[in-house]
Amino acid sequence: MQAKYISYQQTNSFSGIVLDYLNEDQKLESFYRYTPTIAGFEKAIAERKFSGDRDLLVRCLQEQYKAINPGAETLHQIELLADDRTFTITTGHQLNIFTGPLYFIYKIVTAINLAAELQQHFPNYRFVPVYWMATEDHDFEEINHLSLEDKKLRWDTVAAGATGRLDTSSLAETLLAYKGYLGISENGIELAEFAEQAYSGSQSLSAATRKLVHALFGKKGLICVDADDSRLKAQFAPVVYQDITGEHSFKNISQSNAGLEDLGYKPQVNPREINFFYMDDKLRERIVFENGQYQVMHTDISFTNESLLTEIQSHPEKFSPNVVMRPLYQEIILPNLAYIGGGAEVTYWLQLKSNFDFYQVPFPVLVLRNSALVIDSRAARKMHILGIDQISLFLDNEQIKNQWVRTNVGDSLRLDDEQRAIRAVFDQIKLNAYKIDKTLSMSADGAKTKALKLVTNLEKKMLRAEKRRHNTSLLQIDKLKNELFPSGVLQERVLNIAPMYISYGDDFINSLCATFKPLDKQFTILYE
Repeated sequence: MQAKYISYQQTNSFSGIVLDYLNEDQKLESFYRYTPTIAGFEKAIAERKFSGDRDLLVRCLQEQYKAINPGAETLHQIELLADDRTFTITTGHQLNIFTGPLYFIYKIVTAINLAAELQQHFPNYRFVPVYWMATEDHDFEEINHLSLEDKKLRWDTVAAGATGRLDTSSLAETLLAYKGYLGISENGIELAEFAEQAYSGSQSLSAATRKLVHALFGKKGLICVDADDSRLKAQFAPVVYQDITGEHSFKNISQSNAGLEDLGYKPQVNPREINFFYMDDKLRERIVFENGQYQVMHTDISFTNESLLTEIQSHPEKFSPNVVMRPLYQEIILPNLAYIGGGAEVTYWLQLKSNFDFYQVPFPVLVLRNSALVIDSRAARKMHILGIDQISLFLDNEQIKNQWVRTNVGDSLRLDDEQRAIRAVFDQIKLNAYKIDKTLSMSADGAKTKALKLVTNLEKKMLRAEKRRHNTSLLQIDKLKNELFPSGVLQERVLNIAPMYISYGDDFINSLCATFKPLDKQFTILYE
């Protein structure tokens, strides 16, 4: 596949705070530590001091990978983490069935490519790409469906507690439908086998996701981390108790949010007084402070200060961080150098730096994941016939159609010269009227405004008339936009990898690896 690049600003799809971060706007400097540049990484490497237990991390990962016989390359990647000169490059996401939207894939490829790029620049160190599996998340409705072009699949089951612990046996019907969509082509059969081995051969969604992601990316050095482990949580336990009882994250992040709002930005997440859940089988409920005790909502479980400390020390795995504390947990147990996320994630990580500073945990380099639009040969032909370029594609439908009509009809639809003539005439009238009576100049201005409005309305009517004449072409524009921007949003936010894999097989992922440039800060357009 051939890649072309445009700026993120030209896509009209990214928030002001993300664009300002990419442009290294000085007003955001206090909300991050390192720039996402080679110079920024050089500084981060020099300053990163990891106090976590590397040997424990390696043992946990080795155990997690036992069930899938990962091969020597993956085992070597895991073993590298015991070395003080090895860093992780991490991205994270929920356990969407069958990988969910394409941006799940794009996140992982960005991590793989960034690790490879850093390896070239800093050969004395090692960089391991990591997918942090959000196994403790309990929002089943976020992960239980996917879109396959005009077809939608859904996993219907009763779910409670952490999604990573869900039994995948009830996914059989959805798996069958997914395999049916993949069809009988060589590429489709290959992806169907990956899915079958992952979901039918695993007892939990966490294990199934690891198998599927490993099948797609294991050969590229990716490691999947499931941090729902009592041994890993034990390293986080002191922070858990300190934050629940002191509400430090609430205070720190609220202050950061106020600072961002003063700069005109809208925070992505808002902290709670207590940013932890209590988690057990089929249970993940918020902890709140009520009537002098720490209460687990919707249960009869409660703790005093003393019993809370005992519970955290005895069962750290039962305390699950929410969205604002999970990043801190990640950075405590991983020798991490960079976090790769989408626009919303970059925004909420910028909200967190003050909390990292409070707990004296190193803040990673924030990197916006690569984004892409895949244009197949049929869509490219339509673009060529209609005369639509890759930047115009990102305008909304009406803007594209207006642009197309004006381009193809010529200047007859624009009454700019006539408007200039009207302004000149009324300016002269105003001057003459002013000589007679100063108050008449306002009347002249009002008449000019009315006349210009009539001409503008006439111009709009002429444009609508031309649109009716070219209805067939404009319908083709709508169809093209709907194909490339399903539901009116970026393709990557809706489509699953399945149609791409059917068309291109493993070459699709290889093309992403060949074209994504994590530090170039550009949107990728891939042509077949």
